[in-house]
Amino acid sequence: MLIKENRTKRIEQREKKVRLTITLFILLASCFFPLVSRAQCAMCRAALESNENTVQAEAVNDGIVFLMVIPYILVALVGFAVYKLKYSKK
Repeated sequence: MLIKENRTKRIEQREKKVRLTITLFILLASCFFPLVSRAQCAMCRAALESNENTVQAEAVNDGIVFLMVIPYILVALVGFAVYKLKYSKK
């Protein structure tokens, strides 16, 4: 029985090492080979590169901020609701 337990412990340790190695490899690969992405479509870039229309550039910036803030507000509201449900029972 002791031999079987030792064998399973060695197998579990080996599996942990393999998982750790794979995780580290994926992490390093993602750091050294970043994905290249474009943040703007061609139409937006062309419209914003002209120096004449600053109102349009401000509108695009406001839209980006608006789109960025909404998910944070929703997550905060869900977190607050969970907090209230958890601590209101005490």
